[in-house]
Amino acid sequence: MDIFEKLEILTDAAKYDVACTSSGVDRPAQKGKLGNAVKAGICHSFAADGRCISLLKVLMSNDCAFDCTYCVNRRSQDCRRTTFTPQELCRLTMEFYRRNYIEGLFLSSAVVKNPDYTCELMLTALKALREDYGFWGYVHVKAIPGASPRLTEKLGLYADRMSVNIELPSGQSLKTLAPQKSKEKILAPMGQIRDGIAQNSKEIVRYKAAPRFVPAGQSTQMIIGASPETDRQILALTEGLYKIYRLKRVFFSAYMPVVADRALPALNTPPPLLREHRLYQADWLLRFYGFSAGEILDDENPDFNPLLDPKCNWAVRHMEHFPVEVNTAPYEMLLRVPGIGVKSAMRIRAARRQGRLDFDGLKKLGVVLKRARYFIVCGGKSASPLPMDNPAVIAGAISERGLGQQKMEPPEQLSLFSPTREDGVKCLTGQI
Repeated sequence: MDIFEKLEILTDAAKYDVACTSSGVDRPAQKGKLGNAVKAGICHSFAADGRCISLLKVLMSNDCAFDCTYCVNRRSQDCRRTTFTPQELCRLTMEFYRRNYIEGLFLSSAVVKNPDYTCELMLTALKALREDYGFWGYVHVKAIPGASPRLTEKLGLYADRMSVNIELPSGQSLKTLAPQKSKEKILAPMGQIRDGIAQNSKEIVRYKAAPRFVPAGQSTQMIIGASPETDRQILALTEGLYKIYRLKRVFFSAYMPVVADRALPALNTPPPLLREHRLYQADWLLRFYGFSAGEILDDENPDFNPLLDPKCNWAVRHMEHFPVEVNTAPYEMLLRVPGIGVKSAMRIRAARRQGRLDFDGLKKLGVVLKRARYFIVCGGKSASPLPMDNPAVIAGAISERGLGQQKMEPPEQLSLFSPTREDGVKCLTGQI
């Protein structure tokens, strides 16, 4: 099998890994090295389905020893199998980078033979890429649960960011759909990476020449819709991962049925893209707006409202906190008003020091009054055309109407070879 056939198979097999993230690390160009890394880089080019396309996202191998029910690369699946050699992966990465097709590498792998063997294969490739080829660009690598801590540590010295996929939102779902994986094997390397980052930060303060260990932090990914957990369970797990393991991001991947199995949704089941979207909105509230998972969803409301985003839904269910007087409200309360984001809240806080704000002033500051007007007053005056003591009426006014009638294009995952393999090969070799 030639290198282009391998590339076609292994890029296609990697398309279900989510990697929409900025690099999070600054590394200037250096003499004798090729490339650099900019903290705000990488995430500037997206496919139609929202996936970032400025990384070479590829598997080291799809020849998996595990038999996870939901996975397209599972051992019992009838598909073409192949594995890159470390030199082949290095050559492809360098050629893509020189042609300005990519800004970095996102490397994952199926479990070849066993976790240690797979990790050693990836480590050999990254070491050669950094030391022999002098590649200085961004590298995100997936750690292999169950691999030796020593190998995980070595991987972290060559990567900018690492991630350990938690895969499914509960231990019971892992036991059912991925019996060869366990919560303990997944969380152990997460804890190791967290501790390694903390220790490395102290070492760098003391010794400038100390090697960098995962300087851009770690992340994880959860598959949504393959198992029966509620949105509340998923959000509570997300909050716990941020607090305990200090992750940079938790990514959510709507399950696209690709394998027929009685334990999984039917093949004609549409992926839960709206649910994925709501989880990302709620994730933003956790990280930047001071919300807790228990505030966003509770026992009475364990799943997201399909017609209201999580912030609006919280506001409508807690009208006792509204209306908010923008001229005197604490910054933390301003953040909870639908239509007022972090930047708008900061602008309001700065502007009201100079004088009292009215609705015209809020418009100039960029506040989205289409939603905010139902939840705020300026100098005691309201701009709401509706009675503010009726949550149902307000919910109807700000709901995403017509959502069920909107025609959505069939979801697709980004493929490196599109529309044909021949065009992909020509693109790679610079013929088009």
